[in-house]
Amino acid sequence: MIRTATPADIPVIRALIRELAEYEKAPQEARATEEQLHEALFGEHPAAFAHLAVDESTGEAVGCAMWFLSFSTWRGARGIYLEDLYVRPTARGRGHGRALLAELARICVERGYERLEWSVLDWNRPAIGFYDSLGARPKDEWTVYRLTDGPLAELGGQGGPGGSDR
Repeated sequence: MIRTATPADIPVIRALIRELAEYEKAPQEARATEEQLHEALFGEHPAAFAHLAVDESTGEAVGCAMWFLSFSTWRGARGIYLEDLYVRPTARGRGHGRALLAELARICVERGYERLEWSVLDWNRPAIGFYDSLGARPKDEWTVYRLTDGPLAELGGQGGPGGSDR
C-alpha cells in the first residue's frame, strides 16, 4: 500500500533517510532534524513531498519516496525530481519500490507533468538493474554538479569553511 505521508510520519521518514544514508556509505551526511523535515514537508511553503510504502500485514512503513517539483524550460512543463527512494532490505523484492515509482508516475500523468527523474549512485547495481527493468534510461551525457557548505557560502558572498558534498 502506498500513501501520502502525514506529520505523524516524520520520525519514520527520518529513520528511513538515515538508513538510506548508511546504505549509501554516508551516514554522517544525514543531518536533517525532525523539525527541518516537518517544515520542508508540511510547513507554510512545502519544499518537498513524501509517500510511504506500508506493509499491509503489519502497518509498518517499509519504504519512502521523497520528491519535489522540477521544471523543464525546453518542454515548458513541470516534472517530479525523486530525491530519495528507499525500501528497507527486509521488504525488498515485494513490489514496494515499483509501487512508489508507479505512484509518482501516476501523479505525473494526472497533473500533466512530463518528466520523472532521479539520480542513482554508479555503484548501486541492484538499483540500476531495477530502474532499467522499468524502462528508465540513464542520461549518460549529463554530469551532476553541486555546491554546498563552504563553496556555496563563498560564491554567495558569505565566506565560510569547506564541508561535505551531500
